[in-house]
Amino acid sequence: MQTARTRRDNRYVTRAIALAVALTTLFASGLASAAGAVCASHSPSHRVALVELYSSEGCNSCPPADNWLSQWKNSGASQSIVPLALHVDYWNSLGWTDRFSQHRFTERQQTLTDLAGGHTIYTPEIFVSGRELRSWSQRDSFQSRIGQVVAEPAQANVALELKPQAKGAFNVDAQFTSKSTDTTAPLIAYVAVYQNALNSQVRAGENSGATLHHERVVRQWIGPVPLVAGNAQIRRDIRIDDADANAPADHFGVVAFVENAATGDVLQVGELATCN
Repeated sequence: MQTARTRRDNRYVTRAIALAVALTTLFASGLASAAGAVCASHSPSHRVALVELYSSEGCNSCPPADNWLSQWKNSGASQSIVPLALHVDYWNSLGWTDRFSQHRFTERQQTLTDLAGGHTIYTPEIFVSGRELRSWSQRDSFQSRIGQVVAEPAQANVALELKPQAKGAFNVDAQFTSKSTDTTAPLIAYVAVYQNALNSQVRAGENSGATLHHERVVRQWIGPVPLVAGNAQIRRDIRIDDADANAPADHFGVVAFVENAATGDVLQVGELATCN
């Protein structure tokens, strides 16, 4: 037979168990939210600098520039610099075909040059937020340009969400919102899928015999997608279909940005590494 004290103790135990279950559920829910947050990102209130390197495995002056860009291969936490390496195809006829080259990157390089009033494209060439920077190798000059960009308020918002699938495959949901007061400016959005830790053994051309190491290489390019009424969305199923697709998931990532199509200026950029 239970005494009054026993019944009271049992009620305390029952309440303690219920409280523990509630706390456990709340804690698990927090972990799930935190895990979900790893797969999502939002651009900051200040402008972020998109650094585009135009490069080629057939160019013997490009490896130093590739190495220079690699210092920001894990730049997501800095919220100041987002790098991309775009391999052009106009070196491919000179002895070595760059397996990462795409003609659209040559076209983009030419378009940015034309918008700035230039005529000649070359490698390695650096653009910061859509503007060429010839003195990129001079530390003070580069930091000054980055400082100018980051000091400006963002004129657009970029939100990214990634859902991993099989190796080399994931879903991308990128949303873009303009904050620009110039409602007549033609704004366009892009998504670039990059890969880190790539290596190539070059057997011909100017880098013959060299093993080249690459970071932030653009593997897929989506866009331009126009912003309509100040908004745009890009949703895609991404799959890398070559031997490099077997790389660990954290070797991949996505960069998304908003650009003024009339000037080439990049208003804002966001990035997110793929989830494990």
